[in-house]
Amino acid sequence: MRALKLEVFDTGEKPASAVVVMQGTDLDEARLAAYEQGFTAGWDDATAAAADDQSRMRTELGRNLQALSFTFHEARTHVLRALAPLLEEMIGRLLPEVARAALAPLVLETLMPLAETLSETPVTIVLNPAARPAVEAILQQAAGLPVTLREEPTLGEGQVYLRLGDSETRLDLDRATTEIASAVRGFFEITLQERKHG
Repeated sequence: MRALKLEVFDTGEKPASAVVVMQGTDLDEARLAAYEQGFTAGWDDATAAAADDQSRMRTELGRNLQALSFTFHEARTHVLRALAPLLEEMIGRLLPEVARAALAPLVLETLMPLAETLSETPVTIVLNPAARPAVEAILQQAAGLPVTLREEPTLGEGQVYLRLGDSETRLDLDRATTEIASAVRGFFEITLQERKHG
């Protein structure tokens, strides 16, 4: 095997060693200046590192809050979408039944204050024929009231008019049911559109 030959760059001159002679006070001042310079450099590094850490933590916190907000809105939208069919079913089936069941007690409740002001003038109750049995049954509890029932097939099952002389009181549970259903549907439409667009 051949020996490797390396080029030598040595100029042959030996550097002269420099000796600096200082007095004691100058040496103490030099040490103090070096210490202060090192301390300041260390302080600046620590401050910069702390600022970087705070900036990084703020950025991470912002990112986590944004992800959490997104997750909350996604969960809320998912829950609302799951509840919408249930509430639609309740509005479509249960609310009309509740309104029909509440109609006769509501007629009696509205009629009782009028009964105090009645003399012998009968109150005419105009109602849908389908609502008559329930209203007649509850009016038996208020025996002695001068009441006349008149059927009107054009009225909805949840609509009743109480007529006393020239005055008339309207009970319209059909309209109330429709408005409740519309309000619930509107809530879901607006909420889901807000999530879709914003």
